[in-house]
Amino acid sequence: MSTSTATPASTITWKIDPSHSHAEFKVKHMMISNVKGSFSGLTGTLIEDTADPTLSQVEATIDISSISTGDEQRDAHLKSGDFFHHEEHPVMTFKSTKVERKGNEEYGVTGDLTIHGITKPVTFAVEGPTAPGKDPWGNTRIGLSATTKINRKDFGLTWNAALETGGILVGEDVQISLEVQFIKA
Repeated sequence: MSTSTATPASTITWKIDPSHSHAEFKVKHMMISNVKGSFSGLTGTLIEDTADPTLSQVEATIDISSISTGDEQRDAHLKSGDFFHHEEHPVMTFKSTKVERKGNEEYGVTGDLTIHGITKPVTFAVEGPTAPGKDPWGNTRIGLSATTKINRKDFGLTWNAALETGGILVGEDVQISLEVQFIKA
């Protein structure tokens, strides 16, 4: 990553459109089925290098308070000190460190993911970005999809309960899926 503040002519800056972007997750519950949830209010920036996409950079932030699993009691528990501890760690962040081409419009984007105050390297499989398109109000937009899997314990999210039948209440592996739309800055 360059430390220069000048933006090369081959770059385009895109801002995440929070109203058309979301993050979803799923985790095993009682070792029998997945519970899904989502976060809204994504913010961030993509600096796309059109000449060499592997030089592109992305930063994103998600507000923990936007968590929704369809159950208010579970959402409150997830925001509590047992999990995200929203009061001490109100956001999770991602900042790319490396972009690798994996195929036609497919990339591996590695970066620093910070959850619950703990930062670990994570690689997202990214499809896109799409070709730019104009919306009815004259804005230029692109979109992409990204997925990864993390172990929640790596980020200090260790709460769990043993089941009488054996096993645990909440799985450790968490699947993360992002659908992101950007507006040209």
